[in-house]
Amino acid sequence: MLSGLCLVMNPCPCGYYSSKSHPCKCTPYQIQKYRSKLSGPLLDRIDLHIDIPQVKYEHIVSDRQEETSAQVRSRVEKARSLQLARFKNTRVFFNARMSGKMLKEFCRLTDAGKAMIKAAFSDLNLSARSHDKILKIARTIADLDGSNQIQEQHLSEALHYRSLDRELYS
Repeated sequence: MLSGLCLVMNPCPCGYYSSKSHPCKCTPYQIQKYRSKLSGPLLDRIDLHIDIPQVKYEHIVSDRQEETSAQVRSRVEKARSLQLARFKNTRVFFNARMSGKMLKEFCRLTDAGKAMIKAAFSDLNLSARSHDKILKIARTIADLDGSNQIQEQHLSEALHYRSLDRELYS
């Protein structure tokens, strides 16, 4: 089983597919061949799929205040405390390790959330594994937000992390 694995790859051989600043020079065939090197089942086992666009110079020199590392650490520590309390008296310590029974107990969705994941399940052709990972990720996002309930915005963010590979590798 893959654990703690981080894969990094360009979206195409030249690296500029979907770039707003550089034109991609690859043919559709080259892009498809390049992306087919990662199989669907392998991608399905990776929890988060994140597209990182090129950083603009204006953003680098901006005076805009971002969240500090200390603030992020504080939110993560609070989320970990929530998880430890949630799984007290079990052998589970992280949302990622929840069983199917735990998913039903701790990842209840609103009616709108249920409709959202149902639509995504068919639109993105998700697997059962992806469904469960989406719920676990949404639970973690809700924990980071300090929310007891998974809200639609938490589920939407989790779906986004899982749908990037469908858009890029289909």
